Amino acid sequence: MLTSNAKSVLTVTALLALMALPFAGRTAGGQDPAEGKTALLPAGSRLTELPLTAVQIQDAFWSPRLEVNRTRTLDHVYKELEATECIRNFDVASGKVQAKFGGPWWADSDVYKWIEGASYILALHPDARLESKVDELIAKIAAAQQKDGYLDTYIQLNLPDLKWKSLAFNHEMFCAGSLFEAAVAHNQATGKRSLLDVALRLADHLDSTFGPGKQAGIPGHEEVELALVRLYRLTHEKRYLQLAQYFLDSRGQKPSIFERQYEQLPERKVDLLGHPMDIKDFYRRFFLINPAKFDTSYSQDQLPVRQQRVAVGHAVRAMYLYSGMADLVYETGDPGLWEALQSLHDSVTNHRMYVTGGIGPSERNEGFTADYDLPNEDAYQETCASAGMILWNYRMLKLTGDARYADTMELSLYNALAAGVSLTGDTFCYVTPLASRGDFKRDPWFGVPCCPTTIARFVPALGRYIYSESPDGLWVNLFIAGQVNANVAGKKVTLRQSGNYPWDGKIKFTVGVEAPQDFAVRVRVPGWAAGAGFQVNGEKFSPHVVNGYAEIRRSWSNGDTIDLTLPMDIQRIEANPQVLYDHGKTALRRGPLFFCLEQADQEAPVEQIILPLGAQLESQYAPGLLGGITVIKGQGLLRPLDDWKDVLYQPVRPAATKPVPITAVPYCIWGNRGLGKMAVWLNTTP
Repeated sequence: MLTSNAKSVLTVTALLALMALPFAGRTAGGQDPAEGKTALLPAGSRLTELPLTAVQIQDAFWSPRLEVNRTRTLDHVYKELEATECIRNFDVASGKVQAKFGGPWWADSDVYKWIEGASYILALHPDARLESKVDELIAKIAAAQQKDGYLDTYIQLNLPDLKWKSLAFNHEMFCAGSLFEAAVAHNQATGKRSLLDVALRLADHLDSTFGPGKQAGIPGHEEVELALVRLYRLTHEKRYLQLAQYFLDSRGQKPSIFERQYEQLPERKVDLLGHPMDIKDFYRRFFLINPAKFDTSYSQDQLPVRQQRVAVGHAVRAMYLYSGMADLVYETGDPGLWEALQSLHDSVTNHRMYVTGGIGPSERNEGFTADYDLPNEDAYQETCASAGMILWNYRMLKLTGDARYADTMELSLYNALAAGVSLTGDTFCYVTPLASRGDFKRDPWFGVPCCPTTIARFVPALGRYIYSESPDGLWVNLFIAGQVNANVAGKKVTLRQSGNYPWDGKIKFTVGVEAPQDFAVRVRVPGWAAGAGFQVNGEKFSPHVVNGYAEIRRSWSNGDTIDLTLPMDIQRIEANPQVLYDHGKTALRRGPLFFCLEQADQEAPVEQIILPLGAQLESQYAPGLLGGITVIKGQGLLRPLDDWKDVLYQPVRPAATKPVPITAVPYCIWGNRGLGKMAVWLNTTP
């Protein structure tokens, strides 16, 4: 997603890298900080996920994106996986083809993510051609698996003597986790066991290899933990849950497992995407920045997980770790993990998160640096990390029923994640800046292709986040039009949602029941929506609001309605003064969306535009622009730079300005009209 010259730099940099703001009201959109930590719901009352097939989406904002993902993104990603030989690796590993390994050394994971995305699509849109393609790919994968269950084509072909011996950077467990997630999705979508059997053999191999009294090990790139929990929930095999627990409990040892493996590794050159490197170079680059100290914070291994309080290291890895921790809390109620998770959430959302809900400012480690270090033009904000924020906050929501987590989930979804893919579905962001001088664009593929495959699997699973169930009713987490079919206390219930969100704040819910039935409908009241109003069957209603959810408990009859009105005022947002990059600047928010200035809409250069605090702003719906969007219009000021020609410094004097009209567009759709300057944060004074 950079220019052609910069793209090669990104590829190398990303290759090497893989070797917080409180808004008014609830913190990060959910709870007043004075109220303290969020309590866990009792085990029997925690929110549960509805089957993906129980949710139908008919939404003006998301339905076109879902269709583009189904009809274009999935096929585009598959062709790129073929072209970069990631798929062929399985035939090479099985002996059917004689060739060298192709793609990055974790290429297996990207193939598995494609299968996961294809499985979600098959669940919602049965397609014989797609199902056949998936079956053929699974057959290749099964043929490559070794008799003992081991499966990782890079290690099998290039480093067979180092199986499980360089866990920090060889990504064997990360690939295994991606396989487990794909296998669960495929089994649930099709009922077939072909990929699940492969996954279970590998999971059993992992279980026989690692654990108390066996080989010590943890993943350098987390994901296997949450994936093992998904396998456990499908199969009810407790060994998988216990293995996930073991991997979490084993982090933060002194000396680190990674340090012990590093000391035993040979000095050997290997080819990594065309770059010959010593297999120990990644350890030196990321764990031995200070040669006197082996620091594994890059992989969240600096402390035992129950002692971690500050988000550090590679942002995607962190999100997978925290998601796995949340899954373990859901299953076990572990108080130590829960205490750590709350502090880590505070660390991210109140100190280390972009206003768009993205995370990870640094290119060097693709992750976190220090509190309030949030540059704009150089923001990394990897798309995979934005997806990870949604995964983590969704799990925190299920544990608590607290809207602060749903608010953050929505923030990341509509801004950072949505910006990660073009409207055409075939170009992507790896890094996603909050400002551009006009030299930034999305690209169709990367040498490190995790973000396109993440989009391919995340978008079709959107339905899982909209609603939740609890024993006494339904929860509405996101305002995405469509319908959910649920089973409340053994009886069928449907809830139909309609509206034109996020462009409009009027949302209607229509209840469908076979006979009058008592249950609760809980509707999230976003933290940004002061003054939200409710009506039940056309009459004003003041619901009891608990942790940001309006609880409407009554005897429902077929056709009963709930009307929610969210004020869609334009809000000016300022950053904590400690965010030095945003001093004297403001960002525009309307509903869940943040807006930006794109050069295509301005009469003046973006960097010379000033938006005074008193400027009048209004929103307008533009049906013919970028598929139909709401824009923000107003009058700013232009500070011409004519008197700065050939001058670098001069005495301070009153600034000359003149009025200039401005148009701001949602950040999530920027960059769909070619190269151009862009800014989210706007100067408020000359």
